[in-house]
Amino acid sequence: TLSAKGIQPCIPSSRSRKIPYAYDRTLYRQRRRIENLFAKLKDWRRIATRYDRCVHTFFSAICIAAAVIFWL
Repeated sequence: TLSAKGIQPCIPSSRSRKIPYAYDRTLYRQRRRIENLFAKLKDWRRIATRYDRCVHTFFSAICIAAAVIFWL
């Protein structure tokens, strides 16, 4: 589990909860950025299905997609 590895979950409580539990907002913002990047990368068909056999070619495709996502 994540707790056994020393990873602290940072999931905010729902708005309908009467007593919200505490979480680290800065950590949540950083985590959300990374998760959104992975979600946008999966929109690229070449990366989602991994057509490339060579690791270097696949990594270069990820770098190109990340650069395009960053600039758009």
